[in-house]
Amino acid sequence: MTGVLVALGGNALARAGGAGSWEEARVQVRATVPVLAEIAAQGHELVLTHGNGPQVGALLRQNELGEPEIPALPMDALGAETQGQIGYLIQAELTPALRRLGVDRSVLTVISRTEVAADDPAFQDPTKPVGRFYDDAEAEQMRQRFGWILAFDEARGGWRRLVPSPRPVRWLEGRAVRQLLAAGLGTGWIPIVSGGGGIPVVPRAGGGYEGVDAVIDKDLSASLVARELGLDILAIVTDVPGAAVHFGTPRQRWLEKITRQELRTLHERGEFGAGTMGPKVEAGLDFLDGGGRRFIITDIPSLPRALRNGVGTRVERD
Repeated sequence: MTGVLVALGGNALARAGGAGSWEEARVQVRATVPVLAEIAAQGHELVLTHGNGPQVGALLRQNELGEPEIPALPMDALGAETQGQIGYLIQAELTPALRRLGVDRSVLTVISRTEVAADDPAFQDPTKPVGRFYDDAEAEQMRQRFGWILAFDEARGGWRRLVPSPRPVRWLEGRAVRQLLAAGLGTGWIPIVSGGGGIPVVPRAGGGYEGVDAVIDKDLSASLVARELGLDILAIVTDVPGAAVHFGTPRQRWLEKITRQELRTLHERGEFGAGTMGPKVEAGLDFLDGGGRRFIITDIPSLPRALRNGVGTRVERD
C-alpha cells in the first residue's frame, strides 16, 4: 500500500474573492472531497493536511471587534480553533464521499502542535503577513493597542500585521499517529493533521510546551509530517496545475517530470517565488532528501492522474 500525504491549499477550503461564509466553505470542500475519496478508493493510505490563512484572519478580526468585552485569544489558540473547525468540515463532507465509493474508512482530526526553536531568527524578524489590511489611522491604533509590527503593502495600499514564521522542528503528535498507522489501522483511518502548519510551540522551562504568536509554513510542516510518518508520496495541492519556470511571462513553461537535482538547481536560481511556489518546492526537496519516494505539485482535479504519473510537476527520488 502506498502512503500519500495530500496537503490541501486554501483554494480547497475557500473561494478566492468570496465572502468567507461557512456555507461557502462547505460548498468548496464538498467539491474537493470526491477527489480525496477516489484516492482512498484506489487503495492508498491517505493522510491530509490543510491551510488556515483566511480562517485565522477572520478570527483575528473577531478578536479586534470583541475587545474589550471579550478578551482576545492568542494566535496559538486561534490555530487550534481553526484546526477543529476545518477538520470537522472535512470530516463531515469526506465521510459521505467515501461511503458513496464503498470505502469503509473513518476520518479523524488530530489537533496538532509543531515545535519550533525559541531562538529561531524569525522571532527577531517577523515577515509573515496575517489578517486584514488597515489604513494609516487603524494601523497606528493597532500598534498602540496590541504592540503589533505592521508593514505597508504598496500593491494593496494598506498596512498588514507581520508575525514570525519559524521553521518547523518536530511534530509533537507524530508518534501517536505513527503508532496508529503502524498498528495496521491505516486502512481504517484517514487522519487530518497539522492544520495550518500546526500550532507553533516552544519548550517551556520545567517541561511541556508553550504556544507562541507565529505562523509555520504549511508546506514545510506537511513535508515534516510526511517524513515522520514514513509516507511514500507528498502531494501539495494548489490552484495551478504544477510549478513553472518564468511564471507569468511569455516564456512560462510548466514543469512535468523532472529530477530532484534539476528542481534544486531551478530553486537555487530563484525561479520560484519566495511567498508562493518557493516554499512548496523547498518542502518537496526536504521530503525527498529525507527519504520520500515521490513529490507532486498539482491542482485538485489533476491529483488522481498525477498520482498515476500522468500530469502535474512530478519529482522522483533518484
